[in-house]
Amino acid sequence: MIARFLPAWGWLARYRRADLGGDLVAGLVVAIMVVPQGMAYATLAGLPPEIGLYASIAPLVAYALFGTSRTLAVGPVAVLSLMTAASLAGIAEPGTAAYGQAAIVLALLGGALLLAMGLLRLGFLINFLSHSVLSGFISASAILIAIGQIKTLVGIEMPRSESLAETVGLLFRHMGSLNPATAAIGLAAVGVLLLARKPLSRWLAARGVRPGIAEPLAKLGPLVAVVLGVLVTSYFELDRAAGVKVVGLIPLGLPKLALPAFDADLWRALAGGAALIALVGYVESVSVAKALASKKRERVDPNQELIGLGAANLAAGVTGGYPVTGGFARSVVNYAAGARTPFAAVITALLTAATVATLTTAFRYLPQAVLAAVIVVAVLPLVDAKALVRAWRYDKADAVNLMATFAGVLVLGIELGIVAGVVLSLAIHLYRTSRPHMAVVGRVRGTEHFRNVERHRVETVPHILAVRVDESLFFPNTADLEDRLLAMVSARPELRHVVLIASAVNGIDASALETLEHLIAHLRASGVTLHLAEVKGPVMDKLQRTDLLERLAPGRVFLSTHEAMIALDPPPVMASAA
Repeated sequence: MIARFLPAWGWLARYRRADLGGDLVAGLVVAIMVVPQGMAYATLAGLPPEIGLYASIAPLVAYALFGTSRTLAVGPVAVLSLMTAASLAGIAEPGTAAYGQAAIVLALLGGALLLAMGLLRLGFLINFLSHSVLSGFISASAILIAIGQIKTLVGIEMPRSESLAETVGLLFRHMGSLNPATAAIGLAAVGVLLLARKPLSRWLAARGVRPGIAEPLAKLGPLVAVVLGVLVTSYFELDRAAGVKVVGLIPLGLPKLALPAFDADLWRALAGGAALIALVGYVESVSVAKALASKKRERVDPNQELIGLGAANLAAGVTGGYPVTGGFARSVVNYAAGARTPFAAVITALLTAATVATLTTAFRYLPQAVLAAVIVVAVLPLVDAKALVRAWRYDKADAVNLMATFAGVLVLGIELGIVAGVVLSLAIHLYRTSRPHMAVVGRVRGTEHFRNVERHRVETVPHILAVRVDESLFFPNTADLEDRLLAMVSARPELRHVVLIASAVNGIDASALETLEHLIAHLRASGVTLHLAEVKGPVMDKLQRTDLLERLAPGRVFLSTHEAMIALDPPPVMASAA
């Protein structure tokens, strides 16, 4: 019972000495990856680099206690960092204490919302954020992030901008202010990071290095870029001699536990942004968690994941961090490095805490261009053009939704873009369900199977119309059902019976019930009797609590379509021989 609400109770009770080796290695590898990424993502959110480190300590421990994934690595990610910056735009100036406090409020509000949803078992609501919306949103966000980092990557001096078009225009107009030394460092860092991705892992694999070792080693590129950037900049004093912007002094020591002062106006202003950040973060996190769990035939509980991620964000808020979620790249590295249990995340948190407590001065000469390179290389793979091609081939409505969300985020901004995508996806769903698929069916010769007359060679009976409805019946589609069915009847003057096959009907609401009553009356006036077939048990239970079955008489409810056809068109009785 305890393990249900505190999953750590379960895995700690079963922890074995054999698990420790994999957890130690994975925790170390992810910590090496987290330090440069955490600082980079914090700058993307408009926060000091150390905030990204703070957000990589307590949230990991909180998720390890309350989350259900054994290998999910929680922390700052690029998309949520961009959304944080977008939510705080106009609230406070980046770099100020008020801005940092507002970021903490975002984490607390988002964490509280996720925790409440988990306790109320509302994980199903996340399904309203469709895959096409999420894919379009993430791809557009990746482009916004990459273009927004160009000025830092090559050292262009330009004012802040609020839109993509304005950013691109400013980049071209201020290209003359490009800093050659910064550009050289930034582009060199991009080269190192790109080399450390696929080429390095393939090179190691070709030399017999096991994938479980080659993949984590290839992920050490950010650390290598950071170390080289610090060494080159400090040795040649490029910050003073060439105007290369560096991170500067980072406060030494662990974050203090504290809560921001309650400001009702501020909390109210951030509520919408916090909710959107929390929901997007949860969808990304639970998707990664499920994908990794399936590799080990483990189970992830979506409602408990809400609690785990909510606890992680609350932990981020009380330790001076900002919104966090489960990161894809970080989690894959954790899995590939051999993580056996969430204790690997605890090890990562402890090593990150040790770095914050003792080594932050080592990052004083870290060029900001290197952090920009880390961000750009991390987000470019998020632009998923293949998703659009797949969607277009399979379902053009989903492809339109993906493109609309993509364009909306680029043109309207993060929040309005994703809201537009969600509204459009719901509109498409309502349109589809308002026009349910209906098929006239006939018997496959010599069998008891009935199939669509437009797809199969089947036998039909002129005075019987058998129609299968492939959708639950509720208020948006009842009018369409009635109109199309009456049109079919009017085109068949010899018709005497209509069999409505409800094998795909999972529910009938009050509006649909009233429509069925009207349909019975209309058909009876035309000399046609309505019958039902293959009605599911839960649906029949509800119908029996109404007077529909009495109104249906002399129409009947048949167990199967075959039974209905035998009853309404009995085979001729052979005369017995004298």
